Amino acid sequence: MPTFTPRALLFDFDGVIVDTEWAIYETWHDLFREHGHPLPLETYNQCIGSDFDSWSPKTHLEDLTGNSFDWHDLDESRNIEIRRTLEGSPAMPGVADAVAHATARGLKRAVVSSSSHDWVDGWLETIGLASEFDTTVCRGDAARIKPAPDLFLEAARRLAVDPADCLVIEDSVNGVRAALDAGMPVIAIPNRVTACCDFSIAHGVLPSLAQLPPLLA
Repeated sequence: MPTFTPRALLFDFDGVIVDTEWAIYETWHDLFREHGHPLPLETYNQCIGSDFDSWSPKTHLEDLTGNSFDWHDLDESRNIEIRRTLEGSPAMPGVADAVAHATARGLKRAVVSSSSHDWVDGWLETIGLASEFDTTVCRGDAARIKPAPDLFLEAARRLAVDPADCLVIEDSVNGVRAALDAGMPVIAIPNRVTACCDFSIAHGVLPSLAQLPPLLA
């Protein structure tokens, strides 16, 4: 694993800072099972880190069953279950130390997510890390979300740092591709949902953020 000399660290949120991905996946998995179909992680990962433009579990379930669904009510039920499951969740292992290490070294810090500001900013407040980042860049802050590079480029612009001087921390293939297309080095940290993915295009793969500080030269 190489060492890195970034001027800024850009963290994805879901699955990197808080382990939200598994709870979200479980609601989809349960819905598919209720209708007699599996939802393998390898299939579901097509939408992790992005949205449903490239692949949608909603469209997939309708194709499998031949039925249409009232997605407004189903989404509301899923969101209630997700929030119930995640209530009280802490930051993932190594997050606080990695952010503190970056702060001590004078690195700029941002959260860059395809999720909404309500979701990301709310969670950062809940886990006590909102003040530790210079900016959060979310859905709506740029023309396109991941796997397009726009959100990462917007973060670099806000931080006044060249994209090549940013180091991205991601957990999804869509996020890794977005970082690479932005001209940024990227480290992948797979979680329970994305561990099945091939991250060979990333500059490195770590088991958790706890292993990041020694790599920052």
